[in-house]
Amino acid sequence: MLDDFLIRAALAGIGVALAAGPLGAFVVWRRMAYFGDATSHAAILGVALALATELPVGLGTLAVALVMAATVATLSGRGWAMDTMLGVLAHSALAFGLVAVSFLPSVRTDLSAWLFGDILAVSVPDLAFIWAGAALVLALLLWRWSALLTATTNEDLAAASGIDPARERLILTLALAVTVAVALKVVGALLISAMLIIPAAAARGLARNPEPMALLAALIGAGASLAGLGASLAFDTPAGPSIVAAAALAFLVSALLRRA
Repeated sequence: MLDDFLIRAALAGIGVALAAGPLGAFVVWRRMAYFGDATSHAAILGVALALATELPVGLGTLAVALVMAATVATLSGRGWAMDTMLGVLAHSALAFGLVAVSFLPSVRTDLSAWLFGDILAVSVPDLAFIWAGAALVLALLLWRWSALLTATTNEDLAAASGIDPARERLILTLALAVTVAVALKVVGALLISAMLIIPAAAARGLARNPEPMALLAALIGAGASLAGLGASLAFDTPAGPSIVAAAALAFLVSALLRRA
């Protein structure tokens, strides 16, 4: 019989996959990979803020992720060279976060857990936070699915149809920040963007339409979470990187099937 901590870990991985899969489809379609990096790297700064102020880590991470996502979204509309700006923001946020954490001696030994995740240490409150965040992300995507697709396909067509592309970008920004906050415990700040991109990229080679791709991305992410967790237990490897490695293998299989 499975231990309680394994059940919590499996449920946490599935919860993250349900949010990251469909959202990752939009990240792939809109070529927002670096956007995800900038937001996820800022999560370490949120960890430092939360620990310094004795707030819940999830709340601190969500606050900083929202600020970073809003900053990137604002700059993207003001003519900045976004590839350069995203690189500066992503690595600066990570560096400042690591420096800030270094001033908190009590968490120095746990730094790897925030960078690469610690899914086996997920508690019941963590699980509730993950699933609440996943439910919010799914609700946002379902509510605005048609408008988001239209704005992603053609912003001029969206504007002509009465859809505000800036509003849809803001909704994606909010969903991305929430996903970063809920995924931090599972795969860590350095690998969150991988769970957004890799399952969606794998699903893209197998699905012909947006809805099947989003659903398949969630299923691939959930399968990768369970497979990575199993590999971690079997081979004593880090759980977060093992989950991403399983997703990468799924992408390889997808690419081979597409070529065949």
